[in-house]
Amino acid sequence: MRQGHAIQKGISAILRSWPVGMVVALVLIGCLSPGWAASDEKPDNSRLSDRPIPLQTKNFPKRPRLLLELGERFLSTGPLGRGVTIPTGATWQPALWVFGTYRTGVQSFDNGPTLAEWTNRMDVFVNLRLSGTERILLGLRPFNDRGDVGYIFRPTRNDGWQHNFTSQIQTLFFEGDIGELFPKLDSYDRRPFDIGFAVGRQALVFQDGMLMNDNMDAVGLTRNSLRPWGVTNIRITGLYGWNQINRTDTIEDRSAQLIGLFTETDTRASTINVDLAYVLAKATTGDAFYAGVSGTQRLGEINTTFRVNASIPIDRQTVVASRGTLLSSEFSWTPPRTRNLLYFNTFWAIQSYSLVARDPGVDGPLGRIGILFAAAGMGQYGAALSSQAQDAVGGSLGYQMLFTKTRRRQLILEVSGRKDTNRIDAGAAAIGMRYQHAVGRRMLLQLDGFAATQQRRDTAYGGRFETQVKF
Repeated sequence: MRQGHAIQKGISAILRSWPVGMVVALVLIGCLSPGWAASDEKPDNSRLSDRPIPLQTKNFPKRPRLLLELGERFLSTGPLGRGVTIPTGATWQPALWVFGTYRTGVQSFDNGPTLAEWTNRMDVFVNLRLSGTERILLGLRPFNDRGDVGYIFRPTRNDGWQHNFTSQIQTLFFEGDIGELFPKLDSYDRRPFDIGFAVGRQALVFQDGMLMNDNMDAVGLTRNSLRPWGVTNIRITGLYGWNQINRTDTIEDRSAQLIGLFTETDTRASTINVDLAYVLAKATTGDAFYAGVSGTQRLGEINTTFRVNASIPIDRQTVVASRGTLLSSEFSWTPPRTRNLLYFNTFWAIQSYSLVARDPGVDGPLGRIGILFAAAGMGQYGAALSSQAQDAVGGSLGYQMLFTKTRRRQLILEVSGRKDTNRIDAGAAAIGMRYQHAVGRRMLLQLDGFAATQQRRDTAYGGRFETQVKF
């Protein structure tokens, strides 16, 4: 009895000291609880391992090798080199990459005179990567987009071999970031020196090509990551172009100079682009002001884009500086339990809308409406329906199907039409298809075909088979 009474007094003394009592209580609960028993312990799988694990690339495709890789390899793994420090304080890790695309196709186009040809196009790029933000890019097109390399079968008056190569430089520019190029200006990265820049001959595409799509000599400055008024992000680009400006007729205007301000704003609901451009030129071609506004967003399950583009001549209208407005809309929807896409695009051209600048190898402002408004981009194979935007309404309804689990085959079926609004009896409608099949890792086979009916003109047909090789 005395021994039991002593144990009881000892336990009471321990419990009166609450910190010690709490520890003892937790130990007792842990020992008595089956889930916490040592014999029933399970490893904590949520804890990160202390052992290094290599990059898990078992299910990744193999790294694509470029035509030429000097220095660090493209998309390769492994430790980075130390690089070299230039006088500005930036560290460069030079690497030279050469890559490109070769396209060859046999095509026939019957829209009045019949055209049949074998044509080729090659785009070669030499990329000198200096760092993660700085690079020099050279682009060449030895087989140009006019179809001068190949063989013409019809018309017979022009048949024979075509072998007019070109050495003209399509692209040559240097781009980088001022803050990264001169890191000593802001050692703690607190000042707004993260300004991107590009200078040289470069591809400039705004409003998805409906406002401008050209390669020109220009300099641009871009300020990104602006977030006023609670928006997600604002990007502002100022641009000045002085040479190689092809107006809307694809002819270079040697007198033209371009000044532009282009913005992109990301909100929670939409991405909004507001683009402004002014072209100064001699009186024969004329000055003009251009503006484009667009909004891209989801409305429920439907992807949408709405655009308004306008061209306004300053003094008088000319062939390349005309007055007009282009309204367009794009709708697309993925049906449930499929990987397919249903799209419906429309346009309304009021008066004669003209582009700011247009490269000879690209379509007019309506090329984005559908595949039947877009030319092949090689040879003399034109679009089934005109891509010019003068007093017309129209649109495209298409369905894109992806086959097989790897999505290496694709079929697009489309029906399109346009109707001139300044003439009652002028209109056209077309039906077409495009089939693409990936072969291996570098080759793409493409088959196109269409038939078009036109008021006051004969029915038009076209078909082509193309092979693309990426190198």
